[in-house]
Amino acid sequence: MDQEYLEHILEAVSSHDMEIEHALNELKNLPYEDIGYANIDEHRNLRTGQGEVIFAQGKTPEQTAGIVKRMMEHNRNILVTRADEKQYEAVKKVAPDATYVEIARIILIGQMPKPEKTKGPIAVVTAGTSDIPVAEEAAVTAQYFGNEVDRIYDVGVAGIHRLFGKMDRIKKAEVIIVVAGMEGALASVVAGLVSVPVVAVPTSVGYGASFGGLAALLSMLNSCANGVGVVNIDNGYGAACLASKIHIGK
Repeated sequence: MDQEYLEHILEAVSSHDMEIEHALNELKNLPYEDIGYANIDEHRNLRTGQGEVIFAQGKTPEQTAGIVKRMMEHNRNILVTRADEKQYEAVKKVAPDATYVEIARIILIGQMPKPEKTKGPIAVVTAGTSDIPVAEEAAVTAQYFGNEVDRIYDVGVAGIHRLFGKMDRIKKAEVIIVVAGMEGALASVVAGLVSVPVVAVPTSVGYGASFGGLAALLSMLNSCANGVGVVNIDNGYGAACLASKIHIGK
């Protein structure tokens, strides 16, 4: 249940446009609703400022669509991460307006909010083109939470002049998400050039000795630059949640 919907209920009761009994019926599923195979956390947006997002990986198409259908009763906008085409087709049956961002593996139901223009954007920066799927998960999630996003891709340290060519845009950002695999050096380099927080995302991109992103993760954790926070390997969603809380406080 999003905050806007709850405010609508309270205002309706206050203006005598809704009976208290009706309002109680609407609120009865707080703080969560048990639908058998999932407990939908209807209270999360009120607690944290960021509503529940459906993690589709490991769920069947039917389970994913069932959760979406139930959430749509109280939520105008829904985000589904790590989704595949079969899950998207199932969701389309219950949410015809759903769209699928294939590279990010994200299903979107509803409209993206208009970003706040009072601050600079969140910059999402990648070391290479191979890091873009994780970066797009971060970028789309950040937009879903109401942030303006500037995408700056393929500017890794193997050709660091490419990064310097984009520094005017990078320095306009309020928060920077840096997505990198291999040795993960880009996060430390960027953080040493800017005055804003950097959220580092190691990716599983790389040859055998990268150990599926572990090398990049350790490199980012050992960054000698100040102001770097590190999330888990390939966790573009988590990076966007953290960056959004820094950027607009939710």
